Amino acid sequence: MTSTATAPPPAPRQEHREPGRRVVLQALSGLMMGMFVSILASTVVANALPRIISDLGGSQSAYTWVVTTELLAMTATVPLWGKLSDLYSKKLLVQLSLGLFLVGSLVAGLSQGIDVLLVSRIVQGVGAGGLTALAPVILATIVSPRELGRYSGILGAVFAVGTVAGPLIGGVLVDTPWLGWRWCFFIGVPLTAVAIVLLQRTLNLPTTRKEVRVDYLGAALLMTGVSTLLVWSSLAGNQFPWGSWWTVVLVGGGLLILVAALVVESRVPEPVLPLSLFRIRTVTLSITASFLVGVAMFGGTVFLSQYFQLSLGKTPTQAGLLSLPMIFAMLISSTVSGQLISRTGKWKSHLVLGGVLLIAGLGLLGTISATTPVVLLGCFMAVLGFGVGLLMQNLVLVAQNDVPPRDLGAATSSISFFRSLGGSIGVSVLGAVLANRVGTLTAEGFAAAGIPVSGHGVVPNLSQLPEGVAGVVRSAYGVATSELFLIGVPMAVLALVAILFIKQIPLKTQSAGERLAES
Repeated sequence: MTSTATAPPPAPRQEHREPGRRVVLQALSGLMMGMFVSILASTVVANALPRIISDLGGSQSAYTWVVTTELLAMTATVPLWGKLSDLYSKKLLVQLSLGLFLVGSLVAGLSQGIDVLLVSRIVQGVGAGGLTALAPVILATIVSPRELGRYSGILGAVFAVGTVAGPLIGGVLVDTPWLGWRWCFFIGVPLTAVAIVLLQRTLNLPTTRKEVRVDYLGAALLMTGVSTLLVWSSLAGNQFPWGSWWTVVLVGGGLLILVAALVVESRVPEPVLPLSLFRIRTVTLSITASFLVGVAMFGGTVFLSQYFQLSLGKTPTQAGLLSLPMIFAMLISSTVSGQLISRTGKWKSHLVLGGVLLIAGLGLLGTISATTPVVLLGCFMAVLGFGVGLLMQNLVLVAQNDVPPRDLGAATSSISFFRSLGGSIGVSVLGAVLANRVGTLTAEGFAAAGIPVSGHGVVPNLSQLPEGVAGVVRSAYGVATSELFLIGVPMAVLALVAILFIKQIPLKTQSAGERLAES
């Protein structure tokens, strides 16, 4: 009698259950606090900048550089932070970025001159680059793309709340004599420390370390090339003519350095910016749209606070209140859109609608002047806010859904990098355009009114100017600011074209961590 050995039945496959909403929110509490601090520190100075530049004796170019230096540092370091997140502990990296942000805030608050302030803004920008790159990567590691819309909406809400609170808090601090603008930087120090502690206690991620070499040469070349082009875009048209030999040197040098960076990136095994990502149609179009949205959005909106104060004659606190329509519109559109995307799995219509509203908002703001009614201005800003809220997080979601999990950090940071790059270029170029147009318009206004010109190029304090001079300045800033939004309209149109060519791909139901484990 023979006996046959029966193989034991295969063990049932254990399906990974995605953590509940409460667990995810608890794990992300420190991360959201860090994002809130970063956004708050960036927006809290928006309404304080005219006073800061005036107190430190800066010019319109200095005003632009205070914004540009942080954007530049953030933009240049985002790809490196993203690549490091694919190799090392994301938790440790995000805590390091918050530590840099804390140091930069302290130095900024203690600065006694424009030069020190600019250095501190660079340190803040490096820290902000880490938060910008790591926050969506950590979220995508925990949550599947199908559910990511829900939590991206929550992050969008955090973004909106920080943006709302920043200008209001900054305005109150500047208008309070015993506090002043320095507290716009000091206020972020304790909040950053709390974020670091929360991250240590609540965020638990597996430590991923691969025995590979980070492409620091490629990162250095990439940062140097981008920085060179941004320096040129900030100075051209103001410090030297656009067609001067300085343009040839800076643009030519920057492009050659970027070509060298591309050569290095194509040959190393672990590039900071993997060129293979650009073979994925969804990623390429999302990057293109994000870049154009950055140019159109940051390039115009960053100068709105200056318009409120120098054209409409509002106080810093009033300027913060005037920004509420745009911020609430961003809050509503990002939150509602995230919920709808998670419920239906459809995202294309949200992006298309966002692109249309972005164009409409920029076009409407291109009609403003020193006499535009506040209610009408609020309606224009709300339209722009709805468009931005529909685009910002959803473009990242679309790209994350269509990349291999091993390249999640690099792909996410690439979206953030090009959006920040577009914003930096927009702020730099349009800041130079604004400075040039304001100088031209004020000179023409002074000549027509028979007023002698003095202090050309310095950001004025309207309360210290005679009424005739103040009227010319208000009119000049109103006209020049409206022209910036009109310049942004073609960029928004091109962004919409890129969005229309993105294919509707079903959202995956597994998180990046699950997909990486399976592969």
